[in-house]
Amino acid sequence: MLAACGDDEPEKATDPGKPIDRSSTASPDEPTPEEPSSAESSERRPGIASAADVPVGSGVVIAEQKLVITQPTKGDFKGFTAICTHQGCTVNRVTDTINCPCHGSQFSIETGEPVAGPAPTALAATKLVVQGDTINLA
Repeated sequence: MLAACGDDEPEKATDPGKPIDRSSTASPDEPTPEEPSSAESSERRPGIASAADVPVGSGVVIAEQKLVITQPTKGDFKGFTAICTHQGCTVNRVTDTINCPCHGSQFSIETGEPVAGPAPTALAATKLVVQGDTINLA
């Protein structure tokens, strides 16, 4: 008996090395609904990430936002710019450090401070708001 190769689960970002792409949620063939008021649109904002997408002791890179979200300890979410302070490359992977592919700089997932490589200063912190399972910029 053969088992199926796929599953019916929606795609989740479980690989901390894989950036989350949230650049498009609507199909180009879908009709465009009437624009909601700004109050309505902020209430329905889907967030830039789901807390479930950010592994404890690691994090994710949100490429289109040039943002890194980490969760050093359970329930403690930190935001940083994804732009390396060495030569402006975009970090591309989070393990137990935030990693830049260009020259090997590594940054703390807790503070954004450099822990290895040539980066001279910390990644700039970005304030986040976590509501339930939704993470947004503050």
